[in-house]
This record gives sequence, C-alpha cells and structure tokens, in this order.
Amino acid sequence: MSAMNAIGWFDIFVEDLDRAVSFYETVLARKLEPIGDPTGETRMMSFPAEMSAYGAGGALTKSPHAGPGAGGTIVYFNAEDCAIEEARVAGAGGQVIRPKFSIGEYGWVSLCQDTEGNLFGISSMT
Repeated sequence: MSAMNAIGWFDIFVEDLDRAVSFYETVLARKLEPIGDPTGETRMMSFPAEMSAYGAGGALTKSPHAGPGAGGTIVYFNAEDCAIEEARVAGAGGQVIRPKFSIGEYGWVSLCQDTEGNLFGISSMT
C-alpha cells in the first residue's frame, strides 16, 4: 500500500461567494468552476485541479455550517514567483500581511488576507 498525502481537499469558507471568486480569479489568474452540492445547502466554486496529480484540489464554499476567519488553517497556493500574485492582492480587495520572504531551501512565501478575512499563502521556488 502506498502512502497518502496528508491533504485530499480543502474548503475556504466565504460570506460573499461572488466577491471571493472575483478576488481569487484576479490574484491567481485562474478561472474557478462551479461544482454541485447534492444537499442544495452549499454553493461551491472549485479551483482548477487535476485529481490524479500531486497536491490537493479545493473550493471556495458558502455554507450555513461554517464561516470564514483568520488565524486557523492557512492554504498555500503554488506559483512560479509569489511576488507576481502578491502584486495583485491589494487591487483585488485583499491585503498583503507579510510580503515575499525566504523560507530557505524551500523557496519563498507571501502571506495575504482575502476579501473574506481568510489568511492564505502563496508559495514559490523563485
């Protein structure tokens, strides 16, 4: 039996799904796609993902069962150079919390806050 990656999926909870979709599509320069919820209680917009590839897929999620907020879990988005995405954050309505900084042999990270108050990171090797 092969080992599993620790993360199989993530949800970033939001109050205003349209506003959050606009923010992440602007910052990441990627289109999000709607995915269904059989219960009809939750609206979700999925980040692009190849489910057979390394890493985890995930979605922006509007649900009556959870809400957004900073301070708990941080999702790190991969980038070629995190400074490029970081430069889009303020214009998209977010805030750069800690500009691009070195994490040694593991590359670089920018820490940001989205329009919903969620803390997230952008990670790159350059």
